[in-house]
Amino acid sequence: MLLTLHPDNPNARHLKTIVECLKGGGVIIYPTDTVYGMGCDISQHKAVERICQIKHINPAKAQFSFICYDLSHLSDYAKSVDTPTFRMLKKALPGPYTFILPASRAVPRMLKAKKDTVGIRVPDNNISRAIVKELGNPVMSTSLPIDKYVEEYTDPEIIHEKFGKIVDIVVDGGIGGLTFSTVVDCTGDVPELIREGAGSWEALV
Repeated sequence: MLLTLHPDNPNARHLKTIVECLKGGGVIIYPTDTVYGMGCDISQHKAVERICQIKHINPAKAQFSFICYDLSHLSDYAKSVDTPTFRMLKKALPGPYTFILPASRAVPRMLKAKKDTVGIRVPDNNISRAIVKELGNPVMSTSLPIDKYVEEYTDPEIIHEKFGKIVDIVVDGGIGGLTFSTVVDCTGDVPELIREGAGSWEALV
């Protein structure tokens, strides 16, 4: 199913359909402020396993991140951080960053790394945040089952043609991007750049 949502004012009926799908263990493809991602409700273990099967990855070795609505929602899933880190999060979010943080007990075991950390995003995208807000849970965030993002994977109609049969809903939020989020590890003494992407590292440090 391909559902179109307006980037500024997502259709409430379509939003409800997407949220019901996620609550029922569905898998969706949806827009972020970077590339289109694939995800599910983080509390639906079977859906997480299904995404691992789609991507041919071992759930025990997977490194997934997930999307929160805002900073206070993020703080439910990450242990409290020091003041400089909090300031950096406040400055960067919503935005095209993934922050690796110490995981709280609220994070399902499947989504924690071996070091008990978790990657969290708050994208600057109304659609993905509206889905999370309506759902009441974070949505898992992983890339599409492709080797490389090329121009065609910015178009939700082409994404639906290629992956519509393996996921439940493709959310059309307009043309997506080709650059991944910038990944910053905040679990050490000083923040460390893991991957430079759409977000400016210089603007943070």
